[in-house]
Amino acid sequence: MDIRDQVSTEEPFATALRAAIAARGLGLDRIRQRLLDRGTEISVAALSYWQSGRSKPERRGSIQAVRHLEEVLGLAPGSLTGLLGEPRARGRTRRTVDAPGLEDMWPDRERIEPVLSLVDRDEAMSRITLHIAVEIAADRGVRTVRTRQVLRAERDGADRWVTVHDLTQPGPAPRIEPIRSCELGRVVRVEEEGVVAAELVFDRVLARGETIVVEYASVVDGPPYPRGDDTYCSQFRTPVRDYAVEVQFDPAALPRSVRRYVVKPDGSHPVEHQRMAVSPEGYTHAVALGFGPGMFCVAWEWPD
Repeated sequence: MDIRDQVSTEEPFATALRAAIAARGLGLDRIRQRLLDRGTEISVAALSYWQSGRSKPERRGSIQAVRHLEEVLGLAPGSLTGLLGEPRARGRTRRTVDAPGLEDMWPDRERIEPVLSLVDRDEAMSRITLHIAVEIAADRGVRTVRTRQVLRAERDGADRWVTVHDLTQPGPAPRIEPIRSCELGRVVRVEEEGVVAAELVFDRVLARGETIVVEYASVVDGPPYPRGDDTYCSQFRTPVRDYAVEVQFDPAALPRSVRRYVVKPDGSHPVEHQRMAVSPEGYTHAVALGFGPGMFCVAWEWPD
């Protein structure tokens, strides 16, 4: 079936999609399931937005999903993808131009190379706040990292965020567990390097300017827990308005000292060293406002 000749010049993709869905007689839930059977996850809300013309597929993954959608709807290849046209400029152009690539910010980029295919570069979302809570076990390893962030959509149809976690040492990669406003999508793991990238699919599709609060955790099985290099660092390709990192040590295994520092995007020597006080219960935290691009780190030393 090829319906391109039946499509009006206004919103051709949405018009064609509505016509194909009506001709096929499938509900959006059934279409979503058939896409899922082909290894493609698209929410019902996203499908609804596409057929209404409120948004259209522009991400690489979304365009691939449209190819599968053509199969599900019994269309000739290119019937829908041929109507998408050239992707429009998205997000904030200056931020996109100025932001360094993720691979350029990693000290050892070969370690994360396998997960870069999952990282979307279309700047659909910007991060307003990021709060991190790190739990250090009695054996000095990282037990969990809980993340809470406020994100804002920079274009209509934004529906996911990708997070990358690196234990900085060989060993099993952590599990990513959604907590609030998201579910797990695609995951790429490099077990031998302790690196994982996970796609967090929101519970709703966002319109431009909408915000969402997302929570998830990075969990490592143990004990023993992976010790890494006795630091916790957050990478920022673009500025964040509000960043807070909390570290909770086991009261029975307190560090000798804790300090914070930042590293510039070009990897030059750390600056802004500052000692951090640790309570008798093992708690400490640091806050940065308007930080980025760069890397914000908390490092600790043990008595022995």
